[in-house]
Amino acid sequence: MSDTELVTHLEQVWTSMADLGEQLSESEWKISTDVPGWSVQDNLTHITAIEWMLLGEPMPDVEVPDGLEHIKNDAGKNNEVFVESRRALTGAEALAEFREVTGRRLADLHAYAPDDFDNESWTPMGAGKVRDLLPFRAFDSWVHEQDMRRAVGKPGNVDSEVADVAVERMITTMPYVVGKKAGAPDGATVAFEVAGPPGRAFAVGVEGRAKVLDALPADSAARVVTDGMTFVRLATGRVDPDSALADGSVRCEGDEVLARKVVESMNFLF
Repeated sequence: MSDTELVTHLEQVWTSMADLGEQLSESEWKISTDVPGWSVQDNLTHITAIEWMLLGEPMPDVEVPDGLEHIKNDAGKNNEVFVESRRALTGAEALAEFREVTGRRLADLHAYAPDDFDNESWTPMGAGKVRDLLPFRAFDSWVHEQDMRRAVGKPGNVDSEVADVAVERMITTMPYVVGKKAGAPDGATVAFEVAGPPGRAFAVGVEGRAKVLDALPADSAARVVTDGMTFVRLATGRVDPDSALADGSVRCEGDEVLARKVVESMNFLF
């Protein structure tokens, strides 16, 4: 993708999030989401926090309460600082800050010369360039937007370029899931039949190492059958695999033992 397209994806998802926020009542902003410990408002504030940091603004000096079960590591604690500092805001106030911060960030990015995208930048994977960071920001924003939408029962933004980009990032992690985490044997093929939007059918084959195949084979050792949003929730740790299997939102076919191992291993974020 071009640098312009990367910025356009951010603008699209942030506009969609802000449009959603305009529809919410104060009680809806406080509804719990699939992200443990976080409300609808907290998900939005988290996106504000990352862009705030990237603008060079100082992080608030706030103590995160001890004993929060949803904080598992230092990264989780760092994420909680800004969110905790904004919990006293109303939803409307949190939305106004989100609009202001993301507006400033987009203004900066739109003003970039081509060489500016080669500047060094923090990324979740370590040191990189600005153009390495932007797809992560679009992915993270879209995933949290969907967390918000599910919680308030207002689906949307699943049939868009940014949704396709986010799901494609999840698909690229499935060779790691199939080959490393689930331990699929050499020669095995696992097909994912993911109804869209925002899903699609694809397969991972193990030939020495696992990879996404160019085409869906006629026959696979194991098949994982689900809908797009369940795929997203499984890949991002938003739903317990056993619960998804029990309620039928994901099915295992063919080699059910291998397919189940894959479903149980799909979370690549936590």
